Amino acid sequence: MGNPPRALPSGLATALVFGASGAVLVLEILALRLVGPYVGVTLQVSSSVIGISLAAIAYGTWLGGRLADRYDPRALLAPALLLAAVGTAVTLPLVRFGGEVLRGGAAPAVLLLAALAVFLPAFLLSAVSPMVVKLQLSDLERTGSVVGRLSSIGTLGAITATLLTGFVFVAAVPSSWIIIILAVLLAAAGLVLGWWLRQASPLPGKPRTRAVIATVGLVGAGLGVASPTPCDVETAYHCARVQEDPSEPGGRELILNSARHSYVDLDDPRNLEFAYIQWIGAVADTLPSGPVDALHLGGGGFTMPDYLRATRPGSDQLVIEIDGGLVDLDREKLGLETGSDLRVRVGDARVGVADQPSGSHDFVVGDAFGHLTVPWHLATEEMATDIARVLRPGGIYVQNVIDYPPDRFIRAELATVAAVFPHVAVISSDAALAGAEGANFVIVASAAPLPVVEIRRRLAKAAEPGTMLTDQPLADFIDDARVLTDDYAPVDQLLAG
Repeated sequence: MGNPPRALPSGLATALVFGASGAVLVLEILALRLVGPYVGVTLQVSSSVIGISLAAIAYGTWLGGRLADRYDPRALLAPALLLAAVGTAVTLPLVRFGGEVLRGGAAPAVLLLAALAVFLPAFLLSAVSPMVVKLQLSDLERTGSVVGRLSSIGTLGAITATLLTGFVFVAAVPSSWIIIILAVLLAAAGLVLGWWLRQASPLPGKPRTRAVIATVGLVGAGLGVASPTPCDVETAYHCARVQEDPSEPGGRELILNSARHSYVDLDDPRNLEFAYIQWIGAVADTLPSGPVDALHLGGGGFTMPDYLRATRPGSDQLVIEIDGGLVDLDREKLGLETGSDLRVRVGDARVGVADQPSGSHDFVVGDAFGHLTVPWHLATEEMATDIARVLRPGGIYVQNVIDYPPDRFIRAELATVAAVFPHVAVISSDAALAGAEGANFVIVASAAPLPVVEIRRRLAKAAEPGTMLTDQPLADFIDDARVLTDDYAPVDQLLAG
């Protein structure tokens, strides 16, 4: 038997395991952002990306261990890093061109796009750790301590990469550039490691093979830089863009990820394009005349705040929007003008509501979404209770909800709001209320009797009329739906239908 391969210096082994594990987590976090514009950002999408990443780690670790037992790991480490660099470089074109074909939320499309976004580079990077472990196992009596130390180093690398990506990298650099920079760093690490280990070439094989691999990497990086991005701006939460309405000179549509979120008429803030915002406007118009104190949970394109500013001058409005980058985009492209009458607080809506004084608002608008889903912690009985506390005795709460047949989420959310407010109604289209199609639903709630007759009169006059259910028809619609609480709020599962 020949002599076992010489172990790596401890510092180098630590750096390789730390860096490879960290790179996998960077790719996993970025994968969620890369696929969002095409299939949304839902629990199913997150689960797919995490599941595919774990599969890549499992298979990569298994293959790395097998190869380390058959070949000298010192000859495999540099090629693994260089191939991972190529796999990382081709991620952008694979996702951006593949995403156009796989648009939508179908499970097979989500899984395939997640695989294109993360599997190959994560698979290759995961092979590094078992190769390093093999090299360091020169003394069987120290197997436990060696494996334990390197495993902990890998975990620390993953934790560090997760925190840096979430708190620093994404906020400072677009995702596409993080991918390209990571590919360059992996390639540089592979080349330096190959030189240090005194390999004849970092990549074993014929010159033609090496040239093909290098070309693929360069072409992948070039396509990644040149491939069309669906974003005007990439915020900390969204791939956002604004597109013009060809039929309306001042019309602008805000697209977040792959969903139409808001329509803004720069020339006429009273022009409410989307049906659900017309219905919210109809409810707002029934409030007592004069200025109102309004609280908006979610800003989007600031359509409703601008409408209230135009129809009720002197109103005091506060918008709580979690995405500061989106607020900047609204100012730049959607004509948002903030001031003493329209203030913006960047932060989580639930935290923001908790900070509001009791009985401080006449009108609360819940229009916060993660893609097409109301964030679960904004859909619970505890959240509705806090909103009721913030409202004045005659104040009205309206909440925008999107659901699809069999309408499990909207029924549960209505049951939840009705558990807090004594007077509740829901507005939508006849087809949606009959369970024939997916649509927006607007929940209307108050501690005082609702102006049902006046709301219905205004709904009938809207460009897209809505139907309002109250009393027994509403109870029949809710049926036996379960109230959502902080302990039980499976919003994504209810929407999955």
